[in-house]
Amino acid sequence: MPGANSSSLTPGFFILNGVPGLEASHIWISLPFCFMHIIAVLGNCGLIYLINHEEALHRPMYYFLALLSFTDITLCTTTVPNMLCILWFKFKEIDFNACLAQMFFVHMLTGMESGVLMLMALDRYVAICYPLHYSTILTNPVITKAGLATFLRGVMLVIPFTFLTKCLPYCQGNFIPHTYCDHMSVAKVSCGNFKINAIYGLMVALLIGVFDICCIFLSYTMILRAVVSLSSADACYKAFSTCTSHICAIVITYVQAFFTFFTHHFGEHNIPHYIHIIVANLYLLLPPTMNPIVYGVKTKQIQEGVIKFLLGDKVVFTQEK
Repeated sequence: MPGANSSSLTPGFFILNGVPGLEASHIWISLPFCFMHIIAVLGNCGLIYLINHEEALHRPMYYFLALLSFTDITLCTTTVPNMLCILWFKFKEIDFNACLAQMFFVHMLTGMESGVLMLMALDRYVAICYPLHYSTILTNPVITKAGLATFLRGVMLVIPFTFLTKCLPYCQGNFIPHTYCDHMSVAKVSCGNFKINAIYGLMVALLIGVFDICCIFLSYTMILRAVVSLSSADACYKAFSTCTSHICAIVITYVQAFFTFFTHHFGEHNIPHYIHIIVANLYLLLPPTMNPIVYGVKTKQIQEGVIKFLLGDKVVFTQEK
């Protein structure tokens, strides 16, 4: 096998084939991905800068948003530069250990993104249901511990992916029909039994995804109960309007996540492989691209911060929990 260590059946490198079946269109496919990556990096860096420099944004809601932006920047930068090298310059080789590292960061960061969205739902729950205790419940130490716990959860659950994948024998070749190293895409190249990989991958998806979605659902159930009990329609609108950006971020992230997960595990023979590859890349790129736009459009404080930064005018920030 090319690039393989014959004694251990471990390849020296893998070859990422890009988008199989659409090789002639690689340049055109790459352009929207490149454009989205630029918007994602600039938009999320801008959000982090704004939250760091504007004192009015030094609030739990925006700290969690900054954490989401940092996660999104890291996630798309983990895959997109290498993907563009594949699509533009045909640099398809990736070292075996580098592939495992990329696989670890992709899955750890997607898990962390889900966790941060869950923390943001809990933040909205506390802000709307316990407004008088908001600042005393979500203190800076609590926010730091919550963020650290989310990070460690992702690390501890995803580390076994690398060991399980590294232990597999690779005697059938080293070609991966993908643009980045995904756990099951790499495992399926193996000539060994990767059932344990599939079962553990499903278990991690349930532990992270289902747990976070249940927490988000419970949070918004309690929020709805609190909002409908308010005396006036205007108060209901103001309370729930603080959640619209977060709801948009949830929809953008989880709809694609479910599609990618179920097509990988159950619908592989019914959906063309190039569709799966394109959607898998959109899953990593669309949330980082759209989140700064959604929060910029829907959040008045961020709009005021942008105006103040661009025009240098003194803007009076509205205090919003």
